[in-house]
Amino acid sequence: MRRTVAASLPALFALVAGAQQFIEAIRREPDRYSSGWSGNYGTMHVPMATMRSAAGLRLLHIAYTGASPAIVALLGHQADALATGPSTVVQHIRSGRLRALAHWGEGRLAALPDVPSLAELGYPVQFSQWSGLFVPAATPEPIAAMLREAARAAANDPKVQQAIGAAGSPILYLHAPEFQRYRDADAARMVDAVKRIGRVD
Repeated sequence: MRRTVAASLPALFALVAGAQQFIEAIRREPDRYSSGWSGNYGTMHVPMATMRSAAGLRLLHIAYTGASPAIVALLGHQADALATGPSTVVQHIRSGRLRALAHWGEGRLAALPDVPSLAELGYPVQFSQWSGLFVPAATPEPIAAMLREAARAAANDPKVQQAIGAAGSPILYLHAPEFQRYRDADAARMVDAVKRIGRVD
């Protein structure tokens, strides 16, 4: 699941139209704008912190008890922006209550084709929330192979892809060696991101 930055329309977007304008607004008035999140080093905190670092921003973080309260706060104009999976806000974007500004993935999202990636905008940061299929190391290879094939078939099924893609989270099957490389690269990015964030009091 890729992260998407969304913002509350009346609170901020009478002034700005997109991600670059949002970034410029924050630069003009450091510490005025806020981002809702669900706790230190979580999936709402890390991506926004990487954007803040890459763009050289001073953006207030407001901690909530979970993703749902943070989204409610955004809808209620108590926070100006947040980073979350597309599936949690896509209905509010389609209804016009929220606006998607950018995402932390590669390319464009099928559910939000007009929303650029941060990399497109010149900020080379990535963040994704992925799922993988794991088994105990002692699992016999024929069983592991059968599970791999079942996962591949499900991931490549057009109905599954359509259903998951419609929710805003594309699905991609990676075979074991490719998945290992992806996981290692993602782990290295996260280590670097957490080091950049540093201690959070």
